[in-house]
Amino acid sequence: MAHYNLATPVSEEDIRKLRINDTVTLQNTLFGIRDATQIHMFDHDRKTRFDLNGHAVIHTAPNVRKVPVSTQFPAGYEPICIGTTTSDRMERFTHPLMTQNGVRMIVGKGGMREGSAAAFKELGGVYLAIIGGTAALETTWIEQIEDVDMDDLNPESLWRFKIKDFGPLLVAMDSHGGSIYQEVKSDVASKKAAVLKSLGISS
Repeated sequence: MAHYNLATPVSEEDIRKLRINDTVTLQNTLFGIRDATQIHMFDHDRKTRFDLNGHAVIHTAPNVRKVPVSTQFPAGYEPICIGTTTSDRMERFTHPLMTQNGVRMIVGKGGMREGSAAAFKELGGVYLAIIGGTAALETTWIEQIEDVDMDDLNPESLWRFKIKDFGPLLVAMDSHGGSIYQEVKSDVASKKAAVLKSLGISS
């Protein structure tokens, strides 16, 4: 296990170094994205003016406050609480996010499935897990909402956050086929079979 401090954007080489159970702290820029954002991008062919190539996205629909545009709030939004939502329902968007927009890292909770694992392995990506219920802490890692696109979808807009020391995050799925979720699933199945056998019950 190792810890990496990554300033976005990153290269495929940077990502290929990461293995499950490593930890990562992100610097510079993080993009907030959610269901509606990706439905518009990939089901309705809506383009973003943001360059996501080499960047990380986080599954979120943040709680923000509209404020006058200023140096402190260049997008006209103040972050109130920026938490992370469950990733699984956005499974089908991993491959297009990577192939069409160049995304390298997905930050979320709960993990993703086989399609995402295949995309990470083929294209060089990772899933960085964050613990549920840590929204208040996450918000302290976001220095500023720098910009926002597709704001008619608010709060499921495409957000550009300026971040500092965002993490540590756990590498839960890597670009080599590793997945802590699959490991846990296999371990549970093995232990379940052993318990059932000890009870004289066939699985």
